[in-house]
Amino acid sequence: MARSMLIFEHSRPGRSAAAQMPPPCALPDDLPDALRRTTPIGLPEVSEMDVVRHYTSLSQKNFSIDTNFYPLGSCTMKYNPRACNSLAMLDGFLDRHPCAPESLSQGFLACMHELQDMLADVTGMRGGVSLTPMAGAQGEFAGVAMIMAYHRHRNDTARTEIIVPDAAHGTNPASATMCGASVREIPTLADGDIDLDALQAVLGPHTAGIMLTNPSTIGVFERRIQEIARRVHAAGGLLYYDGANLNAILGKVRPGDMGFDAIHMNLHKTFSTPHGGGGPGAGAVGVSERLQPFLPIPIVEKRADGRYGYVRKKDRPLSIGRLSAFAGNAGVLLRAYIYARMLGGAGMRRVAEYATLNANYLAVELRKAGFTLAYPARRASHEFIVTVAPQKKTSGVTALDFSKALLDHGIHAPTNYFPLLVPECLLIEPTETESKDTLDHFVAVMRTLLQQAQSDPTEFKQAPRTTPVRRLDDVKAVKELDVAWRGPAAA
Repeated sequence: MARSMLIFEHSRPGRSAAAQMPPPCALPDDLPDALRRTTPIGLPEVSEMDVVRHYTSLSQKNFSIDTNFYPLGSCTMKYNPRACNSLAMLDGFLDRHPCAPESLSQGFLACMHELQDMLADVTGMRGGVSLTPMAGAQGEFAGVAMIMAYHRHRNDTARTEIIVPDAAHGTNPASATMCGASVREIPTLADGDIDLDALQAVLGPHTAGIMLTNPSTIGVFERRIQEIARRVHAAGGLLYYDGANLNAILGKVRPGDMGFDAIHMNLHKTFSTPHGGGGPGAGAVGVSERLQPFLPIPIVEKRADGRYGYVRKKDRPLSIGRLSAFAGNAGVLLRAYIYARMLGGAGMRRVAEYATLNANYLAVELRKAGFTLAYPARRASHEFIVTVAPQKKTSGVTALDFSKALLDHGIHAPTNYFPLLVPECLLIEPTETESKDTLDHFVAVMRTLLQQAQSDPTEFKQAPRTTPVRRLDDVKAVKELDVAWRGPAAA
């Protein structure tokens, strides 16, 4: 594929677009002359057609859920209904200033109050929900911070250890560490369940809590979760639920009923917001009754004086405080509210049922195609792991090679090399929004790639060939990021 020209390479002196620009705003009178710019510096001089063609071309290179299958495990990259976007961008929502008084924000606040109630209900968090965290990682931080605040409030300051299984998301130990806790890792058994003996061995007077994802990152439901909860609570600790995989149990089982005390919810995953490329996000947190006083502020509540209306409640003396400048990522929260309203209770259950059905169908079909499942004896709960370790041993091809080759077939790569305890793994999550036709196409492509990897591994490792750029040195790209235009003379 020919290299696309950069916008700077279209630049010609004196060329400009005929676009109508708004009148410039008045400059402050005290701005020094040396800082006043009279002409743009460093911008390309191009026509309007150049600009339109350039950015249209860039958009056609994007890979998104709107254009291709995106089986990115643990990320729940599902289709986001356009109704959620259009309704969240109604003028009354889009033009509302975050500093607008509550009297002029009642429609928005009513939606947020109802969203809090719906999330509390679907997760079983009887202590309530706060919508302020701006991402899943910040939701994790809030959850652990509340657990630590709970122990400090009880003068139980010796509880400084957070238990994390070896299959956890990497953000779990990171969040615990940021909250001042030390991390104790415990192993996962060969069948995917947590090692209860190892858990019991680390429980004690220093235990602040345990962080779990259920279903876990290895794609299976922890069958002894209530026993785990009983043991952790008996030791004086609390349970934190990483909501990354909430999509798999939505409307079917509630973390609160499993015994969890805190949860963060990736609303951008489970409740509809396009979130590829790192954002935007919303990591709402819910808690059991014992953690209710520590929820981050503000929380939307009905007026206490009995009059109709909603207020942002900030007077919470035991709260861990603010996590965002205002009250969370308003656009994402609105989309989540609209999505939940569109689904209803029955729709939420269907989400979990079809997501799980699709995952199990893919797992069975890929196994028939010759791939090895990491946990073949367990039913997939929302995602599953294929390991290509046998192929690496016989022909040298890796999980990364398969992922690169998928791009030539218009399919985004699954998650690679995570969780770390499974060698050469592909973590695959089809979600509930993909049709059987799409799943069958994916299986057919994977079968073809397996045959190519076995017949000509050297050629196979040259993929991709049809993408805007060929195979990159991923490590070099991360460590030596260079996105500045310097022009021919400086190059």
